[in-house]
Amino acid sequence: MVAILVGAHQLSVQQACRIAGLSRTAHDRPPVEDPERDAVVIAALQSVVQASPRWGFWKCFDRLRLLGHRWNHKHVYRVYCALRLNLARRTKRRVPTRIRPPLDAPPVLNTTWALDFMHDALYDGRRFRTLNVMDEGNREGLAIEMGTSLASGRGVALLEQLVGQHGAPQALRCDNGPELIAQTLTDWCAATENALRHIQPGKPDQNAYIERFNRTYCEEVLDAWLLTSLDQVRDVTAAWLMTYITERPHDSLGRVPPLTFLPRSTHVPESAYELCA
Repeated sequence: MVAILVGAHQLSVQQACRIAGLSRTAHDRPPVEDPERDAVVIAALQSVVQASPRWGFWKCFDRLRLLGHRWNHKHVYRVYCALRLNLARRTKRRVPTRIRPPLDAPPVLNTTWALDFMHDALYDGRRFRTLNVMDEGNREGLAIEMGTSLASGRGVALLEQLVGQHGAPQALRCDNGPELIAQTLTDWCAATENALRHIQPGKPDQNAYIERFNRTYCEEVLDAWLLTSLDQVRDVTAAWLMTYITERPHDSLGRVPPLTFLPRSTHVPESAYELCA
């Protein structure tokens, strides 16, 4: 407006500023771009968001106040929106750094149990999951729990049932799935003095025995049958699992079944249905 008044109407800068309501100081001050003026606010916001990517605006603003910054919340929010931090941010799930566990399996029962989840669908498209548990000492499939949803509590209940049947293992080997890093399983392992050995993320070969078991289960049951209900999945799985541990020859065990290679002196299920829930 001042430029128009000066250029088109031949007014002085002082007169034009008086008409526009603009001080001479503001008129003479060189313009500063927003990124340059807000550089300190941008750096402070980015440091907070980088440390805590799931925090919203008010958490970030309160943190800045605790750090001693006295910027107005409207100023901070303008910069927050300019950085597009008000939009949903996709963050990567952080998994603790894991040490590569040795894949040793001495022929001793209850040394290490391996756990892993699988998922499949019924013929009508309904999804279901299975939790497979095996003893690495003789490659015995201890149980296969299944359901449309398997929370960590059901996994702990299955482990307690297996401990009552076969005794407690010295360690559990598993990946970094959400149910297997849950506090419920961690607390149970601490209470029962079981070591929890998580493999490194993206390294399924470090849990190779249960992965090989999963492949056989997938080929001989999940891919071989048109399954229409969970009850049918349980029936077929239970019959297959009993055959697997008592009749099916295992190449790495000298071509004998797991219970022939290393029998159990503890309770062995009398029926297939004790192996599947």
